[in-house]
Amino acid sequence: MDKQTDVVIIGGGQAGLSVSYSLTQQGRPHLIVEKSSSLFPAWRSRWDSFTLVTPNWFVQLPGKPYEGSDPDGFLSKREIVDYFENFVASFKPEVRFETQVTSIEKNKGGDGFLIRAGDNTILADNVVVATGTFQTPRVPSFATALSRDLFQIHTNDYRNPESLPSGNALVVGSSQSGGQIAEELYQSGRKVYLSVGRAPGVPRRYRGKDMVFWMHELGLFDQSLDKLKSSRDRFAPNPRISGKGGGRTLSLHRFAREGVVLLGHLEGVRDKTAFFAPDLKENLAKEEQFATEMKEAVDKLILEKHLDAAQEDGQPEMRDGYDATVINNLDLDKAGVQTVVWATGYSFDFSWIKFPIFDDDHYPMQERGVSSIPGLYFVGLHWMHTRKSGLLYGVGQDATHVAAHLAKFRGARPA
Repeated sequence: MDKQTDVVIIGGGQAGLSVSYSLTQQGRPHLIVEKSSSLFPAWRSRWDSFTLVTPNWFVQLPGKPYEGSDPDGFLSKREIVDYFENFVASFKPEVRFETQVTSIEKNKGGDGFLIRAGDNTILADNVVVATGTFQTPRVPSFATALSRDLFQIHTNDYRNPESLPSGNALVVGSSQSGGQIAEELYQSGRKVYLSVGRAPGVPRRYRGKDMVFWMHELGLFDQSLDKLKSSRDRFAPNPRISGKGGGRTLSLHRFAREGVVLLGHLEGVRDKTAFFAPDLKENLAKEEQFATEMKEAVDKLILEKHLDAAQEDGQPEMRDGYDATVINNLDLDKAGVQTVVWATGYSFDFSWIKFPIFDDDHYPMQERGVSSIPGLYFVGLHWMHTRKSGLLYGVGQDATHVAAHLAKFRGARPA
């Protein structure tokens, strides 16, 4: 059994590192445990052409805000990794790699928490869970019914078109990752079939400004969970946009115009046949309504605050997706599909935390990272405090808050 440790941070991504930075500024002893063999593994594992979908000014980790020459640009994967490496080098945290935590429980033999990681145990006065919400790639259970002749891959493991078998591709899911990868695949020369879900889309720019700028001005990133109609709305997909090539709109209508076959959401598969709901045009209409409401909100803000903003050019928007033939059953063999890309998001599992702190969605209950169990904290959860809590723009603020709370309660113990 390891010796007692003051603070253990579980997870070496942006959330855990932000807490570590703040504790280092306090001179507070702590240890990061990371299941991977490297820090910030989620950023390292993105596909080759990945860029941020938010502008560079959005990068605001504690003590390391973006200070480059292109605040309105979009960092590439390599630039993001370099940014994190420089961030880590500025405070050099103590890390134990390849340590998969399997449980956190009360230390029945004494004070503090007992953290189990396989055959190893760690005792800690305080624990900060910084594993985030997007933990495990999610693939529908019916995927096992697909023919073994088909190559299946989740966006988590996708790297580039050349790494896939030759032939056409079915991309399931039209959120940020699905939209970007579908675009990359069809631009590489493949025929792409895209199963469209409920992910909203917005124009990259509107009235002369990036849409993320307008979302910031509208206060959407400071929106708190209690402003949502339902707590489950926090798991809704983010608007689909791209930072590639200086940033652009990922229009499904443009996809259709350029040869992508749009489909409704995938309901099931059998061998080499995929079955789709007849909801394509309904999903397109909902997306259009979302984009319209966003633009109307921006227009209203500009009028109310007398902001200097460009006028729209009045060009008609594309509507090619509405002309698509509704396809309910697709013979993947006849369509030449050799690859299925699952852009179906991620699941979370906090069952390894052995304390009664979960809501009906099995999500940790806390107040800006402070749980009802003294000494047990969270950072980096999606919508933990506000919309920006799980983002590079807000995770540092929440980490600083948790570190400040820790400073008030040295040696806190679970009740």
